[in-house]
Amino acid sequence: MTPRIPVHLSTSSVYPENAAYAFDLAERLGYDGVEIMVWTDPVTQEAGALSALAALHQLQIGAIHAPTLLLAQRLWGWEPWGKIERALDLAHDVRAQCVVVHPPFRWQRGYAEGFVEGVAQRQERWGIPIAVENMFPWRTGGSAMQAYLPGPDPRDYPYSDVTFDISHAATAGEDALDMVRDLGDRVRHVHLGDSFGSFRDEHLVPGRGDQRCREVLEHLVATSFPGVVSLEVGTRTMKTAEREAALAESLAFAREHLGQHDLPGARGV
Repeated sequence: MTPRIPVHLSTSSVYPENAAYAFDLAERLGYDGVEIMVWTDPVTQEAGALSALAALHQLQIGAIHAPTLLLAQRLWGWEPWGKIERALDLAHDVRAQCVVVHPPFRWQRGYAEGFVEGVAQRQERWGIPIAVENMFPWRTGGSAMQAYLPGPDPRDYPYSDVTFDISHAATAGEDALDMVRDLGDRVRHVHLGDSFGSFRDEHLVPGRGDQRCREVLEHLVATSFPGVVSLEVGTRTMKTAEREAALAESLAFAREHLGQHDLPGARGV
C-alpha cells in the first residue's frame, strides 16, 4: 500500500496567534502535525518547548521554516547562513523532516552568489534536506521586479530538494500543476493555499481561489509523494471562530483530494 501523505498546519496559518495555539488547534481539528515558522514567538525558537508541545498534542513537527522572510531579517542576527544553520540545528533536535528556506533577496548579493552551493554543502553536513521554496517577482501595475537571487523559480537551479508553494506559483503567473510536474521528485514539501493569481501573495483557503489545488494533490498521490502537505493559509484578519472554521475547511479539502476520507478532519468524520 502507498503510505498516506501527512497533512500539517503551518504556524503561519494562525498568525498573530502563537505556536502553542497552533498545536492545540491542529490537534482539535485533526491535523497530523505542525510546520514551525520561526518567528518572534520564543517558542518557535526553542527545541525543548516545541518537542514538549508535539508530545503533549501527539503531533509530528514536519518542517522548520527558517526566518528568511522580509519581516524577520533581524531575527537570529543578520548573517543569513547563520539563520539557516540554527534552523538546521533546531530541525535536528525536534526531528523535523526538512528546513524550508526562501532564496536570497537581490540586495543580499554576497549570500546569493554562493547560495546554490551553500545549500548543498550544509545539506550534506547536517544530513537534513534544505527545501528551497519557489517565489515570485514583485509586481506593481504593469511592471515587475525580480526580488530574489539567483532567481525565484527553482526549476532553473540544481537544488536537490524544493518546497512547492501553490499560492507563490499563482503570484508568479505559473500553472501550479505544470510546475509541480516539472519539479518531479525534487519536491520535498508542499505549501497548500489557493489564489486568484493577483499581485498579492494571497494564501487563500484551498477551493476558494481558482488554482489547480485539487489536481496538484491528486498528482502527489499518483506519484507516491514522500513528504508533507502543509496548509499555509492567511487568517490574520479573521476572528477566532472564522479562523478555526477556515482551517477545518482547509484540512477537509486536503483529506478529500488526497483520498483520506476516513481520517480525522475529513468531511463527515
